[in-house]
Amino acid sequence: MSRYRLQPTPAQEAVLRDHCAHARYVWNLAVEQQAHWHPGRKSAPGYLEQCRQLTQARAEHPWLAQGSQTVQQQALRDFAAAMAAFFAPQNPARRPTWRKAGRDEGFRVVGRRGNQWDLRRLSRRVGAVRVPKAGWVRFRWSRDVPPGVKSFRVTLDRAGRWHVAFAAIPAPVPAPGSGQVVGIDRGVAVSAALSTGDLLHAPGLTARERERLGRLQRRLARARRSSGRRGRVKLAIARLKARETDRRRDWAEKASTDIARRFDLIRVEGLQISNMTRSARGTREHPGRNVRAKAGLNRGILRSGWGLLARRLADKAPGRVQKVSPAFTSQRCSACGHVDPKSRESQAVFRCTACGYAGHADVNAASNIAAGHAVTARGGCRDAGPVNREPHLLASLT
Repeated sequence: MSRYRLQPTPAQEAVLRDHCAHARYVWNLAVEQQAHWHPGRKSAPGYLEQCRQLTQARAEHPWLAQGSQTVQQQALRDFAAAMAAFFAPQNPARRPTWRKAGRDEGFRVVGRRGNQWDLRRLSRRVGAVRVPKAGWVRFRWSRDVPPGVKSFRVTLDRAGRWHVAFAAIPAPVPAPGSGQVVGIDRGVAVSAALSTGDLLHAPGLTARERERLGRLQRRLARARRSSGRRGRVKLAIARLKARETDRRRDWAEKASTDIARRFDLIRVEGLQISNMTRSARGTREHPGRNVRAKAGLNRGILRSGWGLLARRLADKAPGRVQKVSPAFTSQRCSACGHVDPKSRESQAVFRCTACGYAGHADVNAASNIAAGHAVTARGGCRDAGPVNREPHLLASLT
């Protein structure tokens, strides 16, 4: 999606908030109907039956009738698509869950351009999109809107910023045709190390911003719930975190475009990030081990943008991205192929105990990934298989 910063007037913002509330209300009703079903009970209503129920509800409740029927019906259509994805055997997705106010703020508009919605450019840097019930809402024309747009989504983030995203599939980045292959090793100290020797670092908050974030979090812990002070502190924290997210997203977009333009084949580690960032707290009967270190590792992984970089590479270079098992790639010497955990002297230094080759540890791992080497415990090469954890990740934070 191509996302742009929306600039509604106060009156338009009130209408947009109502659209978000109505879409969330209809979605949650559909979730409740689905949750009420169990074996032996009549199946939950489908999309057409829910649309008939929505018409009756709009006739009985004036506050719901004041909203856009297009927005409310689209929420039901999105729920039906989410349930179809949940039951799809070839591509299973998670079951649709409840949407919460303040966190899931947004709605979608689908239809023929010129009928339910429209788009126009007002000046070099300003455009406008016609939203049902809200009229023409301006947005920053930071780049050209891709052709063939048939829908858009309006969202409100926790930092209080409105965005509009037009659904379109951009053209892939063309391959350079040089035949070059690159391997990418993702880490915490170095977000992405290329086999060419390039070290990429995902930007985050500055030292002063991190210090201010810590003060705000301590102030939030002291604030009374549902108070105005707590709301202001939460908004300030959300703005700082949104700044960090924007910097990481901008870095991932630029880095993925540069890599897709320079190399014909891109090999990355096949990491299961959701499993790697799982909490280590455990239970009361069986408490976890190294909980604080694991929590710090999880934050470091998420701040490095591992999944975002790999996902954008797959989007911009379809068919040119291969996943390689990360097993022992950090312990294998890219010069002689010897596997020894003692060769990894530190987070940044690799010195082979067999041939004496020395270099940056992450670049050495990236070279193994570029060669497509997935190493077994006995030192032999094998094809890519199940993903194992990198043993050096915890050491990178200590």
